[in-house]
Amino acid sequence: MTAPRAPEPFDANADADGNATRPLPVTHVWYAAYGSNTHPERLGCYLAGGRPPGGLREFPGCRDPRRPRRSAPVLLRGRLYFATESAVWTGGRAFYDPDADGEIPAHAHLLTLSQFSDVAAQEMYREPAADLDLAEVLAHGRARLGPGRYETLVCAGRLDGHPVLTFTAPWRSTDVPPNPPSPAYLRLIGTGIGAAHAWSALRTAEYLATCPGVHPRWSVPEITALLTAAPPAATPATPPGPPE
Repeated sequence: MTAPRAPEPFDANADADGNATRPLPVTHVWYAAYGSNTHPERLGCYLAGGRPPGGLREFPGCRDPRRPRRSAPVLLRGRLYFATESAVWTGGRAFYDPDADGEIPAHAHLLTLSQFSDVAAQEMYREPAADLDLAEVLAHGRARLGPGRYETLVCAGRLDGHPVLTFTAPWRSTDVPPNPPSPAYLRLIGTGIGAAHAWSALRTAEYLATCPGVHPRWSVPEITALLTAAPPAATPATPPGPPE
């Protein structure tokens, strides 16, 4: 099991050793998944297309459906919280507040730029079609591509020479009312975190129970029971429809 690492500070004009250099084209990025995409099966629906167990939406997949070159546990500075209402899972969505105190266990996947762009597009209810321009997020650490959820890119640092990127909402965790996640969504996130970081169900439950939205709706024993229960049976797929 690989020990989790914290990304190093990122400078778009420096190499991995901090030496000044001309910016090089970005071909690969670490996608730091902190929500349901911590789970490989869920991420696979974004890469190759499909509908995750318990989800209500079919995903078209990436132009390049290959699996990540590597995946590794990482620790991000900030807070995981749940708010708004998910059209895929019902209940609250997972968001990342990089300005809050705390630490988030995430699962980083090394993707090509096109794959990361297509995953981001699907999260934003857009059709995968073109690579993102990362100039702003790499220069300033943030880039707003729209006003909604998952339309703000965040650069959390550098890992093995590649930028660590994720996406979240433009607001802070204290700016929106919390909303508890659905059991299927919380289970997927919990099992993904537990597998990536080699955490027990109890340790995972203790962490999730501290996150706004999960607390105070879900207790540690309830989350532990959810994570250790038999997985739900798969449901038949339905034709894709417009986002709600």
